[in-house]
Amino acid sequence: MAEHLNRLLDVRTGQGLQEKWQLGKIYPAAHSWPWFLLQATSGLCMLCCRWSVTFSLRMNYQLIPKELRPIAEKVEAQQRISEADALSLYRTNDLNALGMIANVVRERANGNYATYIHNRYINYSNICILSCQFCAFAAKKRDAHAFEYAIDEIVRVVSDALPLGVTEVHMVGGLHPTLKKEWYLDLLRRLRALDPQLHIKAFTAIEVRHLAQRIFRMPIRDTLETLREEGLGSITGGGAEIFDPGVRDQVCRGKETAAEWLDVHRTWHSMGGRSTCTMLYGHIETLAHRADHLRQLRRLQDETGGFTGFVPFAFEPSQSHGILAHIKRASAFDQLRNLAVSRIYLDNIDHLTAYWVSLGLPLAQVSLSYGVDDLHGTILEEKIFHMAGATTPQQQTVAALEHAIREAGREPVQRDSHYRHVSPRPTSERGAASPPVELACA
Repeated sequence: MAEHLNRLLDVRTGQGLQEKWQLGKIYPAAHSWPWFLLQATSGLCMLCCRWSVTFSLRMNYQLIPKELRPIAEKVEAQQRISEADALSLYRTNDLNALGMIANVVRERANGNYATYIHNRYINYSNICILSCQFCAFAAKKRDAHAFEYAIDEIVRVVSDALPLGVTEVHMVGGLHPTLKKEWYLDLLRRLRALDPQLHIKAFTAIEVRHLAQRIFRMPIRDTLETLREEGLGSITGGGAEIFDPGVRDQVCRGKETAAEWLDVHRTWHSMGGRSTCTMLYGHIETLAHRADHLRQLRRLQDETGGFTGFVPFAFEPSQSHGILAHIKRASAFDQLRNLAVSRIYLDNIDHLTAYWVSLGLPLAQVSLSYGVDDLHGTILEEKIFHMAGATTPQQQTVAALEHAIREAGREPVQRDSHYRHVSPRPTSERGAASPPVELACA
C-alpha cells in the first residue's frame, strides 16, 4: 500500500510541487506508515499549470496513551500546548508516542529534510574569570590546562579549512581577563578577509556582556554593532544552561542571569541579527525547570522571532565535582524525550538540532525520528565537551552525516548558519575533513 501510494503521489504531484514537500519521499514505509494516516488531494491549477496538493497528517490515536491524547489533538490542530502539557509529556514513559507527536511538528515545519552545516570550531581560549561548577573547560592562567591561541594560528587553521568547503566558523571562549578590544576586532577582520562569504558565528551572551562591560566599556547594543561591523555574522546560543535562578546559583554562580542572557539575544534580534538557543540539562534541574526554560525561550521568540534553532545538550559529568560529583550521565531515553518535548513545545522555533558531540552520532541519528531535523555540523575539532570527558569524535565528515540521515529515512541537505538550504561549496576532496589541527598557544 505504501509503495502504491508513493507512486500515486509521485505521478499526481508532478513537477510544480514546492521542493520542501516532496511527498513521495516524506513517508518511507519502514518509518511513518504505521504511525500516520495520510489524506491527500490534488488538482491541476489551469492558471499556473502546476499541480496543487493539500494533505493533512493524522496520528494513530490507538498508539497514544489516553492521558496524552488531548495534547496530541492540540498538536494535530496546530494549537499551542501549555507548560503543564509540557510537564505531562516529560513525565510519560511512552517514548514512541512522544516521537509520533514530535514528528508531526517536524514534518509540518521541515518536510522530510534533515540538515547539517559544514563548519569549523574554534575555541580561542579557555582562560576565564568565572569558575562555573559544571565546567571542566575553563581555567585560570596559572592552570596547566590553560590555553590561549594567537590570531595568526586561528587564521591559519580557518584558512586550511576553507578548501574543504566550510561555510561557517563557530568561535567561543572563556571570559578572558586581559585580551584587548583590538584583539577581538582584529581577529574578526582577518577572518572576514579570508573569505567574505564565510559566516562568523561567535560569542555567547555572557561573552558579549563581558566584552561590553569589561573590555569595550560600551553598551551591549553598541558592542554588538561594533562586532558586526568587523565581521560578526551571528551570536551563539551557549550559556543559557537552565534559567531557574536557584539552579544557576548552584551550577554557575556568578554567570549572567536568565534575564541578562535573554536581553543580549533580544538586543541582537532587534538589530536584525539571528541566533540559536540552548539548554544544558541532566544535572540538578527538575522537569519543571526544563519546562520553564522552554517557556522563557518561546516567549522571547514570540517577541522577536530571532531564534533560528534550538540546540539542547546533556551535562557531561565525567570531570564533575562538588554538588555535581554524584550526577550520572543522562540516559538515551532522557535525551530523546527531551528532544521530543522540546520539538512539541517550541512551536515557533523552526529547527531542532541534535548535537552529536553530546549525543554521539548513532543516537543523534535515532533522534531524527523524535522531532529532530538537523544534525549540527562537521565541527572539525571541538574542545569544551571533550575537556569535560566526552568520548565522541571531534569531527564528522560530510559523508558520515549524509549517510546517517539517509539511513534514517530522511533526505540530507547542507544548510547555512541560518538553517537555509544551500549547495555545497567546491572542495578539494568532497566529503573529506581535515585531520584535527592543534593550535599553538600564544
